[in-house]
Amino acid sequence: MPAEPAMIRPDLAAAARLSRRQHCRGLALAVALLATACAPHDASARATPDSLAPLVKKVLPAVVNIAVTETVTGGDVANELPRELRDTPLGREFRRRFSNRREQVAGAGSGFIIDASGIIVTNNHVVGHADKIVVSLTDGRQLPAKVLGHDELTDIAVIKVQSNESLPAVTWGDSRKADVGDWILAAGNPFGLGGSVSIGIISAEGRDLGSGPFDNFLQLDAPINPGNSGGPVFNMDGQVIGVSSVIVSPTGASVGIGFAIPSDTVTRIVSQLLAHGSIERGWLGVSVEEQDDAVVIAALDRNGPAAHAGIRAGDQVVAINGDRIDSSRGLIRAVAVVPPGNSVRVTIRRQGRDMEFPVNVGRRPNEQSG
Repeated sequence: MPAEPAMIRPDLAAAARLSRRQHCRGLALAVALLATACAPHDASARATPDSLAPLVKKVLPAVVNIAVTETVTGGDVANELPRELRDTPLGREFRRRFSNRREQVAGAGSGFIIDASGIIVTNNHVVGHADKIVVSLTDGRQLPAKVLGHDELTDIAVIKVQSNESLPAVTWGDSRKADVGDWILAAGNPFGLGGSVSIGIISAEGRDLGSGPFDNFLQLDAPINPGNSGGPVFNMDGQVIGVSSVIVSPTGASVGIGFAIPSDTVTRIVSQLLAHGSIERGWLGVSVEEQDDAVVIAALDRNGPAAHAGIRAGDQVVAINGDRIDSSRGLIRAVAVVPPGNSVRVTIRRQGRDMEFPVNVGRRPNEQSG
């Protein structure tokens, strides 16, 4: 079964029939839009090429299909899941945690080659629990792969295949330069059909879906379906500016709302996974809450770095290394990028007075070995 992008399922709303009056209004609006489309436009606006075929021919050879086999637990608990979720990553995770019978299941996802030696980027939820991984190239070859590293918090994984010849690879683009309204091309393995592409635009930036502290998704309207997980999102220069990861859908298939992890996040994670096989994130040992547009220390781990440095509950966090902090997510991200063992300057406001504390950053407890 195709490995679905992580899926958010809003409640289904009953569709209401359009009245004749609404229908007429819709026709009038369509005519108005057509007239607008025919009107002169800003020549500086970037248009799509007459054909995307040259772009597709350039990038598609580096896009791969990923087939995985993994062992999950099953049994009667699987029957409690909606049918459409049973063979998705969410369903497999549910069975893994709450049942006892073990079974082998198959899944499929996407990825893309970033180095001619066979380095491939995909989603963690595609390969993170796989017992066996087979990568299919566009020339028909099938190669076994191994996981070099994966990160659950950002849903990024790096795998590698061995080949006797150099493989086609794509290059990274800078997602920070992408704008809402820019054209994008998404590629992948929807429903296990093999290499496919779809076109759309960036609908929004910086989306927080509540799936983790590092949510910062690009929202896309290009069709993204089960099996597209881990596939690349290209700009019109053929550079990867995102990795498909999440869809919002009442049915499990595309309704035009998909999300990609931006390349400026992915490249940092990939570099660390290639160097170390895992991600080490900085930790202060504090719990924070937002009060009146301020980030306030709610509690501290008494053995944590912040407590040892003299920071107290009730202190307001103003800045990290001079960079202003205006949200709890901003604080987590600012500290997370600091390698454990390094020192940061934490500016605290206490009783109306700003104070600076040097803090020796620790390692997040859930990432410590042992």
